[in-house]
Amino acid sequence: MICHVVTEVDWNGQISASIYAPPAFEKEGFIHCCTKTQLTGVLERYYKGQSSLLLLHLDESRLEHPLMYEKATNDELFPHLYGRINKDAVISIEKIS
Repeated sequence: MICHVVTEVDWNGQISASIYAPPAFEKEGFIHCCTKTQLTGVLERYYKGQSSLLLLHLDESRLEHPLMYEKATNDELFPHLYGRINKDAVISIEKIS
């Protein structure tokens, strides 16, 4: 299981689509994800003070695009999804702020 943090506005803007991609996907070419143990650090580094955030819980085995663990912050390996999230891989959605 991996996670992806998304704003409610971004998620709701694509609610009727069968796939999801954050605005940065077109620029970066992949979607930033994290493991549950990496989540606290991700929220502190990139989402501090933000509200209306959702956490998508993704089943890696259901993803339709390549998922690669790559070095990022502090040489830690983070999951990067090289394609859009197919929504049938979203197991649950949790409001985090």
